Amino acid sequence: MTDLTPTHLDSCNAPSWGDSCFLRGQDTWIQSPPSPRNVQHTLPQSQGGNPGVRALTPSPHDPSLSTGEQCKYDPSFRGPIQKRSCTDVICCALFLVFLAGYMVVGILAWLYGDPRQVVYPRNSTGAYCGIGGNKDKPFVLYFDLLQCVTSVNILAAAMNGLQCPTPQVQPSCPDSGSGRGAGPSAPLVPLTPHQQPLAGSALPPEFTSPHRQIVKSLNAQDIGTKIFEDFASSWNWILIGLLIAMLLSLLFLLLLRLVAGPLVWVLILGVLAVGAYGIYHCWCEYSSLRTAGASIKDVGFTTNLSVYSNVQETWLVALIVLAVVEGILLLLLIFLRKRILIAIALIKEASRAIAYMMSTLFYPLVTFLLLIICVAYWAMTALYLATSGTPTYRVTSSNSSAPGCSSISGNETCNPMYQPCEVVGCTFYAYNTEGLFQRNLFNLQVYNVVGLLWVANFALALGQCVLAGAFASFYWAREKPRDIPACALISSFLRTLRYHVGSLAFGALILTIVQLIRIILEYLDHKLKGAQNPFTRCLLCCLKCCFWCLEKFIKFLNRNAYIMIAIYGKNFCTSAKNAFKLLMRNIIRVVVLDKVTDLLLLFGKLLVVGGVGVLAFFFFSGRIPINDARFRSPSLNYYWLPILVLVVGAYLIAQGFFSVYSMCVDTLFLCFLEDLERNDGSVEKPYYMPTSLMRLLNKKNQKAEKK
Repeated sequence: MTDLTPTHLDSCNAPSWGDSCFLRGQDTWIQSPPSPRNVQHTLPQSQGGNPGVRALTPSPHDPSLSTGEQCKYDPSFRGPIQKRSCTDVICCALFLVFLAGYMVVGILAWLYGDPRQVVYPRNSTGAYCGIGGNKDKPFVLYFDLLQCVTSVNILAAAMNGLQCPTPQVQPSCPDSGSGRGAGPSAPLVPLTPHQQPLAGSALPPEFTSPHRQIVKSLNAQDIGTKIFEDFASSWNWILIGLLIAMLLSLLFLLLLRLVAGPLVWVLILGVLAVGAYGIYHCWCEYSSLRTAGASIKDVGFTTNLSVYSNVQETWLVALIVLAVVEGILLLLLIFLRKRILIAIALIKEASRAIAYMMSTLFYPLVTFLLLIICVAYWAMTALYLATSGTPTYRVTSSNSSAPGCSSISGNETCNPMYQPCEVVGCTFYAYNTEGLFQRNLFNLQVYNVVGLLWVANFALALGQCVLAGAFASFYWAREKPRDIPACALISSFLRTLRYHVGSLAFGALILTIVQLIRIILEYLDHKLKGAQNPFTRCLLCCLKCCFWCLEKFIKFLNRNAYIMIAIYGKNFCTSAKNAFKLLMRNIIRVVVLDKVTDLLLLFGKLLVVGGVGVLAFFFFSGRIPINDARFRSPSLNYYWLPILVLVVGAYLIAQGFFSVYSMCVDTLFLCFLEDLERNDGSVEKPYYMPTSLMRLLNKKNQKAEKK
């Protein structure tokens, strides 16, 4: 490819069918080598052409026409456009209406729900144990659990439930054995020490010794107490470890400006070295097995896959595959070395941008806070919806001929505080499902899930668009750091909220729909796990794979669309189309930059998480000798607990920092591509890219002649 270096360029809006532009004026035009898809012709002088100057006419069958025209030069463009209008207003209104409905669902759930049903046990009277007047009586005691089995209780089986017709309270603390009778209005009492609590209930004393051993082994309260004690004694060291993870992440990003080039080449050569060692190992195994005469003919077909590791054909196939992959990597390294250098230069520029705008590194805290609020609201709404409805009770009578019990049929509702006769019981049947709200609980739960996905995706989209606007203002600053806006991040945040809520909601809605389809497919796959139909299982597997790929593609497209929205302020569809066509015109650069950045960030995550994890292991396991007791590891019940917390926390911190860096690289890359298409290095249209990139592309900005 030959680059253009004219003195004057009036326009450079050539379609994507060629790498050259037709130039008007006194300059000569240098075109790329002709290809079958380019048709050359000479413009006659009558049409304003110059002798010897040739232009390119696109072939009607040129497939590259679908990538659109290159960006035209705009003399007024100086980075993210300030004068813009609201985009995707209809989707914005729909999103706001949805949020209002989401708030209504939460209010209704709060009015009708009662989460105490899943937190505290209830006795036969409907009173809660552990709160209110029963604050010092947190457990409910069940008697004769065998009577709860529906197979031996005809009435309970007929009522289609797992209801227990026996009273659920104890009039007094038993000494030995257990009484069978207790009226439903009997008060709750504290448990005696020999009764073991389990999930808000107490088991009767007549439980056999094996049962008690099982309960003792599952004593969740004791485990929870030990975990709480470990957190209480090590929380300060956990905070120090998280601070170390944050400093390591920040240091790694800032040092990439200096060591990005050597680090990338070391990582690439490391991958090649691993592949070379794999080839050597496979050859050694193949040679030894060939000498021993171990062949697949002696094994045949077997389901024991470990057997195939002892035959020479397995290692021969592995040797061939690794050799082919190694050869492909070497060829890519040779032919794409210039694009790798461009990717390294962009990575260095991203580190420089972050150094000038350090506040961007802490914006993920805003996104994290929004996601916490979203998930907490969803969880509370789901809990209140699941516990909405009042309990209903049905009459159970074991002897209808008893005095006063002849009129009891067994299907009547009752009040557990009132007994019509002595032998009758009042048993919990179900929660009330009558009424418009109760009949639509499932629909409201679906609405709640959709709300979670849509709002969470919107929060992520907001963060991406805000960061893109800030980093774009860095790239399009003519003199750095003088022309960089003082509050680029805040300006981008306010600009995004004012003009582009609808566009962000539109992109988040598309992603939410795909995620909902994936959830439905996962649910169907879970339900059909026992099915023996191989066609159904294969179809579900293919659908899950296709929609997984579709979700990845939509995330990629949305990410670049948000960058274009932050720069130009256009609607979502136009921005997505322009971003996609721009990337397709530079697809090789996109792939190289993406893989190089992924490799670097993966190494950074491993460095931060692995370093913090290893340091935490040696510290909390007492393997680091420290004489001063103030800096010694505390005595813990489970020393792996703070290590696990630190590893997860370090990963989240590294992910937050590196997500900003990844967004910076993607934004600068799109700006770089726009810069190449908009400008030519002339005095009228100088490049905005750093000098390192101009040197790699053999370009330079021409200086104005002094008069």
